[in-house]
Amino acid sequence: MNTEEVLDIFRECGALLHGHFILSSGLRSPVFLQKARVFMHPEKAEKLCRALAARIRAEGFGDVSQIVSPAVGGIIPGYETARHLGVPAIYTERINGVFELRRGFEIKKGERVLVVEDIVSTGLSIRECIDCLEAIGADVVAAACLIDRSGGEADIGVPLVALTRYKVPAYPADALPPELAAIPAVKPGSRGLQ
Repeated sequence: MNTEEVLDIFRECGALLHGHFILSSGLRSPVFLQKARVFMHPEKAEKLCRALAARIRAEGFGDVSQIVSPAVGGIIPGYETARHLGVPAIYTERINGVFELRRGFEIKKGERVLVVEDIVSTGLSIRECIDCLEAIGADVVAAACLIDRSGGEADIGVPLVALTRYKVPAYPADALPPELAAIPAVKPGSRGLQ
């Protein structure tokens, strides 16, 4: 899938929003990708994640034992991508602000895993998930996402496979362009709600 095909799915689902948004990173942006509106349609999530799994294989990272995703946003794309790769899907959860494996999920020392996230802006959630996994001895071979909105600039410490890159402007709250500062900000993401 190319960028326009991916964005068309977001548009069809009313998930490509314009306004003034507070991202989970704290940055502000005139564009928000409300992936929950895409994931509510199983056939759309399946199409995107099937394409992501194909991209993961094509880039040489398909030989893993499990997919691990940061909760909450990564759970659905992680599960669906794992289904197409034929491996189990598990996820980390924030406990007192730090990602941990819970619910009986396990990773053996040296086990090759891939982290799957929904949207990457700064890469913070993926980096925190990788830190958790490496602390328990996992070999995180790469990470993958549906959309890299950093345009390839996010440094996550391992290779990042993106279904598409879609560079979206993001600004610190104290450095907004006048047209964005004139619009009331909303926070549609989930970080900080737990």
